[in-house]
Amino acid sequence: MGLQHYIAERKKSKDLLVMAHVVCGYPSFAENLQELEIMAEAGVDLVELQFPFSEPSADGPLFVHANEQSLKAGTTVDQCFEFMKLISERFDFKVLMMGYYNTAFKMGEARFVQRIKESGGVGYILPDLPVEESGNLHRLSAEAGIEPIILMTPTSTDRRLAQLGAASRGMVYVVARKGVTGSKTSMGDDVVALIARCRQHTDLPMGVGFGISCKADMDFLRGHADLAIVGTAALKIWQESGAEGLRRFFAELMA
Repeated sequence: MGLQHYIAERKKSKDLLVMAHVVCGYPSFAENLQELEIMAEAGVDLVELQFPFSEPSADGPLFVHANEQSLKAGTTVDQCFEFMKLISERFDFKVLMMGYYNTAFKMGEARFVQRIKESGGVGYILPDLPVEESGNLHRLSAEAGIEPIILMTPTSTDRRLAQLGAASRGMVYVVARKGVTGSKTSMGDDVVALIARCRQHTDLPMGVGFGISCKADMDFLRGHADLAIVGTAALKIWQESGAEGLRRFFAELMA
């Protein structure tokens, strides 16, 4: 089942889906598994597994720290793929690889796509790879049935959005504001206008991320977006309150 069809099927019973995020190996793979169990219980629909990288340019301070600590602990790409396989077999939600192009470049694009497929992933998010340089990777992905998730941002011109829309598969990741992950986003007319602009250039489902942190954000996005993407807020809760705090967070978020 392709990602677009999966999202459409899930939306028959839910008006807004949730995509969550964990950094592989931070604080540990055992804690990652605990987090994912809580997310699965709450009914999360998609999860980004972030493969740690030394220069995570799209990420804010909390995720930068998580990437650094995971790498210091010795997390490897092979471990990340093994973990992806474990959770894709264990849980009902779909799994995306999130990371940076260096991972694909070092192992070779063909092998990168094949490893995602073998590990049960349905796609990947590489925010530092321009679409102009992604032709071969996207071709290999299409052949394997793996979908590249493209980011559309507030700074994109309409011409650029048209290019991004043409290259998109599965779903689109709408970046709700300028900057990196982690800061609170003010949900208002600007976000609605951005989603509307993006919808002019693709009919794929829209996930909105960067700063989604509470039920009020979720309620705001209903009727505008197809998915709410929750990352930093969940990691912060885990650091502060552990499993019980994360359970309460997702229960309230998805009530």
